[in-house]
Amino acid sequence: MEEDPETGNSSRAERKALEKAKILQRERERMVFRLVGRALKKPESERSEEEAAALLLHREAVEELCRRQIRRNVLKRKQEEVFDDANELKGKVKQLAAAVKQANHLVVYTGAGISTAASIPDYRGPNGVWTQLQKGQAISSSDLSKAEPTVTHMCIRELHKEKLVKHVVSQNCDGLHLRSGLPRSALSELHGNMFIEVCTGCSPVREFVRLFDVTERTSLHRHGTGRRCSQCGSELRDTIVHFGERGTLEQPLNWKGAAEAATEADVILCLGSSLKVLKKYPCLWSMNRPANKRPKLYIVNLQWTPKDDLAVLKIHGKCDNVMSLLMEELNIQIPKYSRAEDPIFNLATPLGPEEIQSHTREVLVAPDEQAGPTAKNEQPLEETTSLQGGWFGRGYSKGRRAKKKKLHN
Repeated sequence: MEEDPETGNSSRAERKALEKAKILQRERERMVFRLVGRALKKPESERSEEEAAALLLHREAVEELCRRQIRRNVLKRKQEEVFDDANELKGKVKQLAAAVKQANHLVVYTGAGISTAASIPDYRGPNGVWTQLQKGQAISSSDLSKAEPTVTHMCIRELHKEKLVKHVVSQNCDGLHLRSGLPRSALSELHGNMFIEVCTGCSPVREFVRLFDVTERTSLHRHGTGRRCSQCGSELRDTIVHFGERGTLEQPLNWKGAAEAATEADVILCLGSSLKVLKKYPCLWSMNRPANKRPKLYIVNLQWTPKDDLAVLKIHGKCDNVMSLLMEELNIQIPKYSRAEDPIFNLATPLGPEEIQSHTREVLVAPDEQAGPTAKNEQPLEETTSLQGGWFGRGYSKGRRAKKKKLHN
């Protein structure tokens, strides 16, 4: 049966008319919102008769803009950093020290906030990666391998040594927990480690610890590092878990260790984490238990977190300050980081001669090696105006796309 040409033309004309009507309607709505928005910004006494009439006529637009403003204010408050005064901070740390002493199975969850003292940017702080990207600002390049374990890293290591901390669950990829001397059996690096690349072609998965950041060429869904396994020849991949990915590697993620630790925990201490990602992992919070049977939660963070209402205690302070006070209360000496004792030098697998030029990232050098054979042959780190690839790559590309979209609208 043949289609009536006139009917076909009529249908196309109707569709075009309908699309045009929708476009005009959206434009009218935008004009109303602009008009109402300008009027609401003025004090009531300064509004013209036309503006006052517009507010009365477009009540729905007024209500919607007011709701948006409330949401913006709430979000702004959540992003603000709050500091407890000195006396309040000491009082709260005493409560935390009592909880640490009484805990049978204390588990520590750490986020980017414990590494900011090592000049590694966090994500959602005032100068964080996501915060700057949302403002349309470029992210300056950082050589993250130059960072060393902070006071907080060393405190956690010592608390584990004193058997006060049973397990550490980290979202950080900087490898600083490992470099502090914390045993790998007591560590779950849920989002990977920038110093570790693996061969998934070998069974079991073969691991290669390097003395440089292996994520130079990697990004979301692109994990090949360009080097190959010395045993089977398969391409090596990084261990980083980007936003939108699911981590399946046994190590260094150690999800089994994290889940078991959470199951046994009676106290959880969260340090420097916004918890916006960790909250999405139900197995870490024992939410299937009644509230009175869950681990007691203590949070150290300068900003709001989605778990604040569930916390026994929220401490608004920098992690290094809080942990220093805590160790003082517990009468435990804080060990200093020593590069000579950094485990990464014993764990590292040296590159083959053909791999020396396979990266441009700076290599960690042990104190007793002024300029070893590997270091001499390394190319200097390339200077860039913004972070490219690596474990910050996903956020960078996401920010660029958002900025371009905004410019085109």
